[in-house]
Amino acid sequence: MRNDRQTTWSRWWYREASAYGFVAPYALLFAIFIAIPVLAAFLLSFTFFDSIQPPQFNGLLNYIVLLTQDDIFMKYVLPNTIQFAVLVGPGGYVLAFLLAWMLAQLPRIPRTIFALILYSPSMTAGVAMSVVWQTLFSGDQNGYLNSFLLSLNLIQAPIQWLQSPQYLMTIMIIVTLWSSMGVGFLAMLAGLLDINPELYEAGALDGISNRWQEIFYITIPSMKPQMLFGAVMAIVGTFQAGAIGVALSGSNPTPQYAGQLIVNHIEDYGFLRYEMGYAAAVSVVLLLMVLLFNRLANKLFRED
Repeated sequence: MRNDRQTTWSRWWYREASAYGFVAPYALLFAIFIAIPVLAAFLLSFTFFDSIQPPQFNGLLNYIVLLTQDDIFMKYVLPNTIQFAVLVGPGGYVLAFLLAWMLAQLPRIPRTIFALILYSPSMTAGVAMSVVWQTLFSGDQNGYLNSFLLSLNLIQAPIQWLQSPQYLMTIMIIVTLWSSMGVGFLAMLAGLLDINPELYEAGALDGISNRWQEIFYITIPSMKPQMLFGAVMAIVGTFQAGAIGVALSGSNPTPQYAGQLIVNHIEDYGFLRYEMGYAAAVSVVLLLMVLLFNRLANKLFRED
């Protein structure tokens, strides 16, 4: 009986050990860098923790303060984040699909060149990228935009583009859209190139007569996995954005909280005020928002 058990164990180990061996590095990294930090943030959100003294349990106080007493969050941060997410998320997603679709119509060599040109801004660090845009939107007369407008006599004095609450959010949206052609864009391009051309021929026989009908009835249904991946990447990228506003304006909080997003609010309380428990509560709220929108994306592009 014992020999039978040893034989069964040996067979199981021989059959399954390699699979568990391949999964183990990913599982370890996932636990260290994702699961444990998320659990730690969730637990810290119920405490007062200043990073010096041990955490003190305070129940739901952080969440109550966030929703009822944090005027900055409710008046500026949350509306700014929603506005930024609504414009940059769907806007960048649609723009990525349209650009990928147009590139898919080109021959291989020019398609590759233009894809690299569009993808390259997403590989540039936000701080390095902001240097280029700071030069364009510089508040003195040497800034490219101010110099151009002054030369045309459209303005009489230089405009403080990056310090003005009137313009900062708009500039943040423009810069983020410019750099939003990342891996989601490449996934869409790959999905478009993988569609069987015979589907379009069959569609033409069934009455599809123009490109818009091809996109809605053939292209999008044929690349739902890539569309879902692009949607998830757009959602995550949009909600984790925040560094660009601080890098452009040079301060956190941003001028009059005009470009203050949830990520900036977390950094403000966590690393400037050292209220780690409260910052953890804000991060949990941000995580729940990302999960909600990811669920919506899954329902929209899930396979039937």
